[in-house]
Amino acid sequence: MFNFGKHKTLERSDFWIFGTMLVFGIIGLIVSFILANEEFHLLKNPNAVLSCSINLVLNCATVMKTWQASVFGFPNMFIGLMGFPIVITIAVALLGGVKFPRWFLIGANIGLGLGALFAYWLFFQSVYVIEVLCPWCLVITFTMTMLISTITHYNLRDNHFGLKKETNKAVQSFVKNGYDKLFTVGWIVLLIALVIIKFGDSLFG
Repeated sequence: MFNFGKHKTLERSDFWIFGTMLVFGIIGLIVSFILANEEFHLLKNPNAVLSCSINLVLNCATVMKTWQASVFGFPNMFIGLMGFPIVITIAVALLGGVKFPRWFLIGANIGLGLGALFAYWLFFQSVYVIEVLCPWCLVITFTMTMLISTITHYNLRDNHFGLKKETNKAVQSFVKNGYDKLFTVGWIVLLIALVIIKFGDSLFG
């Protein structure tokens, strides 16, 4: 059960972890709302020039017209409209000192992990299949990267995965030295590099 009545004093590190979750949960929700609004504009007028249609490479309208934009039979941004409020709620609860059970935190980690994988799949589809990028979708990809790295850092640090002693010792050293953060930065740099290598000057044309 959730210990809503038992609040704990947040350590500074916890404040930053949960605060980061809250900020990016809000960013994800705002961007999902913007994308949904743009989708409605496009449905009303297929020739509409959207705010995120900058050039031939950075063009939301082109991406929205592909099957990848509605993988489950409805626009992908609706997933964000449903999912990010949950992230925000969890982050607010954690900031308020609520202690969630281990199974719930692991479930949240799995859920965000699946969301991140979906965001990365869409990213690679945009770069190498559609060959057009949606600027707001790139923000979602970055947002999901920050969310999955944050919740994973928290769960690894507090060993919510129930790792065995020796394995946990190695993981704690990994986390304490900030290697997980370094991995996240490296992953983001790699994604940026792939975009630049693929599109080059066309990004600004």
